[in-house]
Amino acid sequence: MAKTKSAGSTKLGRDSQPKYLGVKVFDGQKVKPGMIIVRQRGTRFIPGKNVRRGKDDTLYAVKEGVVKFQTKRITRFDGTKRKAKVVNVL
Repeated sequence: MAKTKSAGSTKLGRDSQPKYLGVKVFDGQKVKPGMIIVRQRGTRFIPGKNVRRGKDDTLYAVKEGVVKFQTKRITRFDGTKRKAKVVNVL
């Protein structure tokens, strides 16, 4: 009898698949309705004009136009401020 299992069985290789997050359409590029602009975990980018947020925090265009990124100072509920990156489609 064999002491070890037959070839083909391994205990390694349990790494998860890459998620391909990040900005998909950059500033100045044209988008159509439904096109994904940013894939993210959490709200690193905030939706602005003509941009909506999906249930997995993905930002997508609602109307046809050109993507514009800007930074804004946003006040939190406790009164502290933070810089936020806002995505607009104009």
